[in-house]
Amino acid sequence: MRSALLLAALLVTTAAHAQQPIDPKVQARIDRILKQTPLIDGHNDIAEQLSESHGYSVANLASGTDKWPDHPLMTDMARLHAGRVGGQFWSVYIDGTYTGDEAIRRTIEEIDIVDRMIATYPNDLERALTADDVVRIHKQGKVASLVGIEGGRQIGGSLAALRQFYRLGARYMTLTHNQTTEWADSATDDPKYGGLSPFGVQVVHEMNRLGMLVDLSHVSADTMKDAIAESKAPVIFSHSSARGLVGHLRNVPDDELQLLPANGGVVMVNFVPDFISDAVWHWGAEKNAEEARLKAFHRNSKAEVEAGLKAWEAAHPRPAATVSTVADHVEHVAKVAGYDHVGIGGDMDGIPYTPEGLTGVQDYPNLFAELIRRGWSDENLAKLAGGNVLRALRQAEAVSASMKNEPASLADIQARK
Repeated sequence: MRSALLLAALLVTTAAHAQQPIDPKVQARIDRILKQTPLIDGHNDIAEQLSESHGYSVANLASGTDKWPDHPLMTDMARLHAGRVGGQFWSVYIDGTYTGDEAIRRTIEEIDIVDRMIATYPNDLERALTADDVVRIHKQGKVASLVGIEGGRQIGGSLAALRQFYRLGARYMTLTHNQTTEWADSATDDPKYGGLSPFGVQVVHEMNRLGMLVDLSHVSADTMKDAIAESKAPVIFSHSSARGLVGHLRNVPDDELQLLPANGGVVMVNFVPDFISDAVWHWGAEKNAEEARLKAFHRNSKAEVEAGLKAWEAAHPRPAATVSTVADHVEHVAKVAGYDHVGIGGDMDGIPYTPEGLTGVQDYPNLFAELIRRGWSDENLAKLAGGNVLRALRQAEAVSASMKNEPASLADIQARK
């Protein structure tokens, strides 16, 4: 469970070096850009946090959720506005070990959380189903709210379920989570198909027909290649960073980044310190090894394991990842794939700790300030903010319109007969 780590992690993060205030002239420039183009984040896991730690309740999200004593959050309405967020894909995540009907039921419960959150905060959030909706809602000063399904197992092997999730507002689906599914290889599990299975190809085709973005975060490099080759519409990576900088398997290799210009896809850069910092990645591996050692020596005492791990962490502080570290990945994606193919996917409330200066949704302007310091133009900052993903969504809608005369695929239903 990711939520168990959030309290300690946030305390560590907030105690880190304070981010310097943004120069007023730079802030005015950021505000001008983000007033014209909505800042669209590709991935926020607050629905999961509300289900795991807050009894599925959407109450008390107006402000101050970072100060809750037991389960602080990285997201609330006041901080969304402070961060100039104009559009958000709310992730509806379930553990990838759930399959079949149970996966479908749990996904519906997560979508219900998003529905109730939108209904409870109508002055702050409004449902968006199209790119035009996002633009209209942003102009009204609200956060355009879309749904993203984080894991192909959530359709329970049923294209009928996929279609119904689209009706409920889902506008992307991540083809896998950490587990290889029955039809696609994950980046962090043993491969079975060398990418997509024949049914996986059918899933991509049906997503194109619906107008649902194909999300390739979490999938293997071979699955990335297969999906990009099969998709008629641009793909996205809703929360991934660059393997050319850090070799973590969750990151996107340069070979796949080079495929994006022809496809039109977008990598929305992730903030997970383990993915963006080689030092943090190795620190995490060493911590896991120490935890395994402690468990081997203290099989009958969870308390001794926890105390030993706490002592290890005190002696081996976690290395810092910063706004600059994230900016390095943004620039690498832009360098390899092009400025038309990079976006932001912070993964807020789905990560155990954050980079310094990006502790919650209020901090997105810090990333823009860093890129301005590095010489980014207004045009390219607008593409990063939301212009690129809006273009990808519009292209997916156009592909769907071109396929409107195709019948719904019955591949999964026929296979069960």
